Amino acid sequence: MFYVGLLVVLSCCLALGEGYRKTTDPTAAKRPYQIQNGLCSYTFLLPEQDNCKTPSSTYTNLVQKDDPAEYDESVQRLEQLENIIENNTQWLLKLENYIQESMKQEMFQIQQNAVHNHTAAMIEFGTNLLSQTVEQTRKLTNVEEQVINHTTRLERQLLENSLSTSKLEKQLIFQTNEISKLNDKNSYLEKRVGEMEEKRQVELKTLKEEKEQLFTLILRQTAVIEELEQQLLRATTNNSALQQQQQELLETPTMMQDTPTTYPDCAAVYKSGNTDSGVYSLTLPNTTQEIKAYCDMETEGGGWTVLQKRFDGRVDFHRTWKEYKMPGSDFSTKDADNDKCVCKCSQLTTGGWWFDACGPSNLNGIFFQQGQNSNRFNGIKWYYWKGSGYSLKSTTIMIRPVDF
Repeated sequence: MFYVGLLVVLSCCLALGEGYRKTTDPTAAKRPYQIQNGLCSYTFLLPEQDNCKTPSSTYTNLVQKDDPAEYDESVQRLEQLENIIENNTQWLLKLENYIQESMKQEMFQIQQNAVHNHTAAMIEFGTNLLSQTVEQTRKLTNVEEQVINHTTRLERQLLENSLSTSKLEKQLIFQTNEISKLNDKNSYLEKRVGEMEEKRQVELKTLKEEKEQLFTLILRQTAVIEELEQQLLRATTNNSALQQQQQELLETPTMMQDTPTTYPDCAAVYKSGNTDSGVYSLTLPNTTQEIKAYCDMETEGGGWTVLQKRFDGRVDFHRTWKEYKMPGSDFSTKDADNDKCVCKCSQLTTGGWWFDACGPSNLNGIFFQQGQNSNRFNGIKWYYWKGSGYSLKSTTIMIRPVDF
């Protein structure tokens, strides 16, 4: 709108100027006129007035000739030109004022519009910024709450850990004190155990010596008791034994009537036709010495020479080396220890025998009556039949040639 008004004013100015310009002079000069309004600068080209004609040679000559009539006319025209110029000047001043007023209103309107638009943009930008600020504030508030919650949890956990650590430290100190007390008590107990061990070793040594003494005394008493028992048995069974021997002696002449005078063993007696068990005269090999021996002609085909037969406790087998006849170098008696044990098996088992380590056998042990023959280490035993603790009720030792 401002620019349209400006163009109208400029058109009017040009129309007014055309009234005073010669149309016949296309080369007429134009005078510039400049107006400054704030930051804007306006330049106008105003036409020269065509009333001012170029003096002719005639006029020049007339002036030079000082013609009064022509001079007055020139003065009048000059005054007219001055008036016209003054009017143009006033008009231009009015135009300038008008333009300035119009420009002020337009600029004010433009400034208001610009301020309004800028204010709206600023308000919108401020609103957006405020919304973003509110959103960021909300997010920061949430983050702050989370941080506070997390910090609170960490502080609570740290407090709990601190309490647990304090409790554990107290327990550790208590346990350390208890361990120290236990170590002291353990040292004291170890010392007491050492003292008791030494005392026990001394007592064991004393008890061992006493045990050995008691064992020796028991062996002696056992030997005395067994000897007394055997003497008692011999005394009680003497009559029956004598009667049996008399009966055997009475039967012997009848059995030996048709037999050779001498036999080396019972196998020879059996082969000669004497198949009845009984006492026969035998001649020892490579000698002329005769002995009486009992021959078993019934057990597993007969021909057995009986060396020893026990069925009671009449005979005492706990005797010396000299009392046994040619027992051999491995035979042990109470006065000759030839076994393979560090102890004396003959003393322990109460009888002479071919001992190895006192355990497997001893057919010359003590005879025990029925009901008293269990758990007897020094009885008549044969380990390979009923063990070493069972005392046999009867035994027979007999020999026979392998090629019988």
